[in-house]
Amino acid sequence: MTTAALAPGAESARFSRTREGATVLAVYLTSIAVALLVAALVLWATGGSPTTVLSAMLDGSVRADARWGRTISEAIPLLLVALGTTVNAKAGLVNIGQEGQLFVGAALATYVFTHIGVSGPFVLILIMLAGVVGGAIWAGIASALRYRRRMPEVLTTLLLVFVAAQLVGYGLKNSNLLLDPTPDQANRLLVSERLDPSTRLPRLSWFGNEFPVSAFVALALAVVVALVLSRTIVGFRLQMLGRGPRTAHRAGVSESRYGGMALVVSGAFCGLAGAFMLVGGDFGNYRLTPGFAVNIGWEGLLVALVARSHPIVAIPAAFVFAALRTGSGFLAATGVDRDITKVVQALLVLALLGPPAILFVRDRRRALAAARDRV
Repeated sequence: MTTAALAPGAESARFSRTREGATVLAVYLTSIAVALLVAALVLWATGGSPTTVLSAMLDGSVRADARWGRTISEAIPLLLVALGTTVNAKAGLVNIGQEGQLFVGAALATYVFTHIGVSGPFVLILIMLAGVVGGAIWAGIASALRYRRRMPEVLTTLLLVFVAAQLVGYGLKNSNLLLDPTPDQANRLLVSERLDPSTRLPRLSWFGNEFPVSAFVALALAVVVALVLSRTIVGFRLQMLGRGPRTAHRAGVSESRYGGMALVVSGAFCGLAGAFMLVGGDFGNYRLTPGFAVNIGWEGLLVALVARSHPIVAIPAAFVFAALRTGSGFLAATGVDRDITKVVQALLVLALLGPPAILFVRDRRRALAAARDRV
């Protein structure tokens, strides 16, 4: 009798969940469809053919020879930056200085391999650790300012990007720091020494495509971050801090300890991304250059936004953004400027960030209507 009485209620709850899931899916699909339509209109307005551009993008990212390997190489640092951003976002912090943290991490990694005097696999580990330390230190400055001087991290992390650019630029002008002192290199090139072959990351070759083994490290780190955030006490405390600092403080969660840790870890991931870019060879040809970061930090932040701070979802999101980067190189043959991919990126971000806002407004209106009915 009890089971019979509960069955209709359970059936109704299951139906409500299914209907809600279908509604959410429909909102997302509609939003993506509208974004693609707008992108097609933009291409048409600039004199390009949407089908031709799409075909060129696919060729440049996955279909042409050796292209999906290049896309994977681009996706590795994007994913690492997104993972770091996810950690600080769970703690309710806004870190937008990923570009500077990545650059400093790559610079410190460069300094280590140019001054250590030896080479080999052990040095490769030191280089990657140096990248982690560099990124962590640069984010740690913003963390100290946040919790010692109450300066908003959204401001300090952004300003530190410009400081990092000037600092690394100075290092690339000084042969005692980062500049390559080799006589056959003109100083105006402002590049570091090339990484010794024995201290480069091994590369895998599958079906004519090459990419560094750091791809598997990035995937493993995504799983680790997902498990830490969802299955551990540290992850629970970070999320508690992100949802309500006062409540978290009353529960014994130290805002400065866990918030500061989240920012430092975020910077460490960015620094590791910079080190992987250096030792992987796909960026700068194993050298540090003034434009080494190539907007990876900014786009990694967008990957985290699109993935809505879900580490596993960040994996396909990073691949899509990497495909937009690699595919843009094939747009010259279509007569369309490669910068059109930035418009597509922006539309993609809006398409995936819009539905949560729409659903929030809907739920709020329902709550207000229910409150009026009770009155």
